[in-house]
Amino acid sequence: MANAVTAESLNDKTIASYDDLLSIFHAAIKPATEFRVGAEMEKFGVYADGNPVPYDGERGVQALMEELASTKGWAKDAESEGGPLIALLRDGASITLEPGSQFELSGAPLENCHQICAEFREHLAELVPFSQRAGVRWLGLGFHPFARRDQYTMVPKQRYGVMREYLPTRGSLALDMMLRTATVQANYDYSSEDDAMTKMRVALRLAPLTTALLANSPFYEGKPFGGKSYRAKVWLDTDPDRSGLVPTLWKKGAKFVDYVEWALDVPMFMFKRDGQKVSNTGQTFRSFWKSGYQGHKALLSDWQTHLNTLFPEVRLKKTIEVRGADSQGSKLACALPALFTGIFYDEKALAEADALTHDWTLDEITASRKEIWQKGLGARFRVGTLVPLAEKIIEIAEGGLERRAILSPNGKDERIHLARLKELVSKGQTPADVLLEGIENVRDLTATIIARTDLASDAQA
Repeated sequence: MANAVTAESLNDKTIASYDDLLSIFHAAIKPATEFRVGAEMEKFGVYADGNPVPYDGERGVQALMEELASTKGWAKDAESEGGPLIALLRDGASITLEPGSQFELSGAPLENCHQICAEFREHLAELVPFSQRAGVRWLGLGFHPFARRDQYTMVPKQRYGVMREYLPTRGSLALDMMLRTATVQANYDYSSEDDAMTKMRVALRLAPLTTALLANSPFYEGKPFGGKSYRAKVWLDTDPDRSGLVPTLWKKGAKFVDYVEWALDVPMFMFKRDGQKVSNTGQTFRSFWKSGYQGHKALLSDWQTHLNTLFPEVRLKKTIEVRGADSQGSKLACALPALFTGIFYDEKALAEADALTHDWTLDEITASRKEIWQKGLGARFRVGTLVPLAEKIIEIAEGGLERRAILSPNGKDERIHLARLKELVSKGQTPADVLLEGIENVRDLTATIIARTDLASDAQA
């Protein structure tokens, strides 16, 4: 039996065995009656000329966070006493910053997709007073449509400085991942080890399809780049050690330990002692656990930190995190959470998705990822495109949401959050296709792109 993890023991417990490594996952198991969904939504702040909103300055994101803390009840959070402001906390939710000041709402664990959408709307509303004064627009798409790398300064978070130096040695587009990408993610619970592995297996097989369904980054430095998701292209050249499809989970009967084995062999970034970073880039966690580093021994808190620095398409932590989608406009912001809520939180739907994908191989899915960024749903899979599979997976998810039968105040069940996505798929389109419609004929490309991706507008409706 794996040892339980408690808040008191986490920081100072030395890892003694595989049971300790596994304990984080076993401790997260909960009954289905306690399942929740946590959505994470990133966005780009830009000024009227398309330039990115920086961390510093009276019109930067630090000033915005200070205002939210003083007016909206958010608690400020720093890595060390007196350190720079890097996060806000409130009622189980947080606001955090990606390296290029992408502004992220990590929502509280909620019961349904209606609540997720309401939380996101409330979040956007809280940004309005500052944004109007500062001339900031918030854009929902997967890759910054205008900014160049040289326009950025890094958010002053300890880990980001280490990543800035290390990741470019592992992929030529790694800095773009850090500075210029944005995503929407969703986190799900599991009721047993078998349940977790089924969900991981299904979501990994569906990873390219998820990316294609929600491809939403067709611009690069101010103009269309010729594909559907530049963010997906970036991830193909970003540290293959810690990204991708977790090959150890594709074997029959995979367990928690198979994810652990994969994670142990991923090189680390750093660990912390007394609030300060100790950089040990390139040392695998397995080596750190067995041999230590400069006299330091591996703690459970280091293991949890390491798990948070892994970037596969689907990540296992205390929840299962689906990570393959571009960030979206407001009309599709809840589509990813709704899609996998319908699949994961209904036994019949999960079984149907597992059966649909049961013979999809790692080699096939890996090959498919190489086309998705350019072709979206037009990418080939076996004898056809992804469109029929997209229609089928939406049908499965809708069935799960219908059986959940959770109604909004206006009497709609959670399928309403898939309606726009379903409409696009019926036309063989991705969100990127909508952004590109007639773009070659517009006079002011910057203003048009901002208008079409502005989270305050209905331009993507």
